[in-house]
Amino acid sequence: MGYDGNVLRRATQQLEERRRTRRDKLERLRGEAYAREPRLEQLDRQLQGTMSQLVAAALRQGEDPAQAVREIKEHNLDLQRERAVLLGAMGLPEDALDDKPECPLCRDSGWQGAKMCRCLKELCAQEQIRELSKLLDLGEQSFDTFRIDYYSQTPWPGLGSPRENMELVYEVCLNYAQKFGRFYFKNLFLSGAPGLGKTFLSACIARTVSENGFSVVYDTAGNVFAQFEARKFQRDSDDGREAKDETRRYLNCDLLILDDLGSELTTQFTQSALYELVNVRLVAGRSTVISSNLTLEEAARRYAPQIASRLEGEYHVLHFFGDDIRLLKKNRM
Repeated sequence: MGYDGNVLRRATQQLEERRRTRRDKLERLRGEAYAREPRLEQLDRQLQGTMSQLVAAALRQGEDPAQAVREIKEHNLDLQRERAVLLGAMGLPEDALDDKPECPLCRDSGWQGAKMCRCLKELCAQEQIRELSKLLDLGEQSFDTFRIDYYSQTPWPGLGSPRENMELVYEVCLNYAQKFGRFYFKNLFLSGAPGLGKTFLSACIARTVSENGFSVVYDTAGNVFAQFEARKFQRDSDDGREAKDETRRYLNCDLLILDDLGSELTTQFTQSALYELVNVRLVAGRSTVISSNLTLEEAARRYAPQIASRLEGEYHVLHFFGDDIRLLKKNRM
């Protein structure tokens, strides 16, 4: 699992800003307390020197270190008791002037050894959702707000009821997102006409997977292939270097959501880029959700056989059919 560098940088900056704010607040409180009761500052300095005294006592030759350590500890407890009394007289708890990290697991560093702490993961998820929101409307879009009543219960010839179908589609998408990485299906192909909820459910998946601590990248097929093209033909320019970073994100994120496949101008280059994208992610075991107005059969006719075989063999197809929800919403207004 690896977050995009920009997401991680902004999340780390947030964590550092929180530390700075907390420390500034603590320093102000200490300054006010010391001004009211100068003895507190003296006590804190003495307590800070306790550790060096303990080390010196343990290393001192010719004396019983255990006895010296006991005496230092007892003196330390006396200082703490006096400090607690002074703070209590000021209406403050005894730990009011102590430096207490918000996260006890990593002490606000964001890392537990080489492992990212959950506090930094939460910030990364928040930043990632902001990033996704630039292309996806994540304001009200969640599995809880999905409206199944927009789908008719009247059977379509040869297809069945749109509502019953969407209930199944919804359950697969929900379980895919909530059990990401552990669900039976690793890759999804959302197929259907415009206005049937493909982008909405893609947004729901993106939100849930991101909130669970995984790196998610969403983009349209047209934008993705444009970045691959810039990476190849503008490699020495700033745009080319930026495109290289973008394509690396597409290839390496935990979940890629590729929207509107088939809307792009299909050329030999886009075929090559799509093959690289699909194949590299499959080989690496990374998950992909593709949405398209094409059926899988139409996609197989449109793209190279190597691409078609991977889509047919490695992607679970979810069919969307029914009335255009955008028109239904407009008519209900």
